[in-house]
Amino acid sequence: MKIKANLLSKKVTSNSIEAQNFYDSKSYGERINEKIYYSLSEALFLVKQKKMEIFDSKNSIISEESLLKKFKNIDKRFLNKFLVFQDLRKKGYILKSALKFGADFRVYDKGKKIKKDHSKWILFTASETSNLNWQDFASKNRIAHSTKKNLLLAIIDEEGGISYFEVSWKKT
Repeated sequence: MKIKANLLSKKVTSNSIEAQNFYDSKSYGERINEKIYYSLSEALFLVKQKKMEIFDSKNSIISEESLLKKFKNIDKRFLNKFLVFQDLRKKGYILKSALKFGADFRVYDKGKKIKKDHSKWILFTASETSNLNWQDFASKNRIAHSTKKNLLLAIIDEEGGISYFEVSWKKT
């Protein structure tokens, strides 16, 4: 059975039994009180996987194409973040928001549980044409180090290919 969710303003939410069960079994969304809140990337991923339908304020299903357009209007970097989310989630990693760290995602290693384990990486996405300088890199690395995580950079090329670079601290 599909999760029935609603897009209200800039948030995708559901209080359905399916949403609760999927949260418990697959770690999609974030439970706040009785509702499950989804990141835009999680929501589109679940729609593409035929696990979710998202309804507008008039109770009409929003098409995948319309969702993509809406999400890109909400977040100018949405497409890059979604491509990375989709790639890593399909590989078995769990991604959660890292907004409070100033990053795109926290990434949990395969087989880890969100409630029990800490994320291994803090992830930043960028296109290959982005201008990243050494100060930006040092800042991102400092954030990762201060949160006791490794830095993971996802660089998206013009064809949508993704290269990952992991940076960790080494004591000498």
